[in-house]
Amino acid sequence: MGQFSVVGLGNAIMDALVRVPTDDVLEQFELPRGQMTPVDDARWNEVYETVKGHGVEMASGGSCANTIAALGLMGAEVSYAGRIGDDDMGQAYTESLAEACGGHSLQTTSEHPTGKCLSIISADAERTMLTDLGASITLPGLDPFDERIRESEILHVTGYLLLGEPMASRCMEAIAIANQEEILVSIDLADPFVVNLCRDTLKHIITEFADIVFMNGEEARSLLGCDPDEAAEILSEDVAHVIVKVGSEGSIVRNGSAVSRIGIHPTNAIDTTGAGDSYAAGYLYGLSQGWTPARCGDLGARVASLTVGQVGGVCRDRQALADAIAAAGT
Repeated sequence: MGQFSVVGLGNAIMDALVRVPTDDVLEQFELPRGQMTPVDDARWNEVYETVKGHGVEMASGGSCANTIAALGLMGAEVSYAGRIGDDDMGQAYTESLAEACGGHSLQTTSEHPTGKCLSIISADAERTMLTDLGASITLPGLDPFDERIRESEILHVTGYLLLGEPMASRCMEAIAIANQEEILVSIDLADPFVVNLCRDTLKHIITEFADIVFMNGEEARSLLGCDPDEAAEILSEDVAHVIVKVGSEGSIVRNGSAVSRIGIHPTNAIDTTGAGDSYAAGYLYGLSQGWTPARCGDLGARVASLTVGQVGGVCRDRQALADAIAAAGT
């Protein structure tokens, strides 16, 4: 048994979440509704100044960080590595992550501002995101996180790391360490546009290194050009745990030839941010406890439901998470 149940490497991005009653600001700045738009620091702050009067909630974010934070809040021993700026937002990020996880493996730089994502949440819970990656994509090396990997049971990464250097190299270095130490490798494909840009690299990671793969139906089609069931079957030839999320239909969990169909746990959706990240957290928590894949998937669905029923990519209600753990698979 390792010191850590799960460790994660990701792009450390501060989430700024704001709910707006109308889509006027999206029209004003010509923002594609429901999509992510990359911006620079100046543009980010221009839009932020326009919406901040609606009330903004700040929390540590980034897909992998959301998963690791949720695991920490569920009581798992975890550690997260990424890079932040030496600024107020970086300090806030550190405090938010430490509150959830009890510690971290963050690196700090004075050369770039902390990465940040402004999530504008419409009345129907749809989110439109503006992302300034800042310091998050500049990690120069893994040390001392390489030792955290060796002390873990599972390494979790996402496809976002593969979009450019130096993070793509850091991702492959982390996976190589985990492979050498016979530590399970978990990867979330992240987004269809990531799959389209990094298809060959993702296929290589999945077939050669991955033990757990998370994706949604659209990502499955982008990766393999087939429906979710067929994609799960194909990938199960190389991967022990294949999870395909199919929206309101729940998820498909495949472990070898065994297939489980996991239903959703309905909730009043307020903010869809982090639903997939939370599902991954629930699944990995169950896996670290030796649960069956079906039970892991049920916990994933429960944690995802808790997350979309509130604002923010991580449910920080420890009692609600404990209740979800107790109820999973029953």
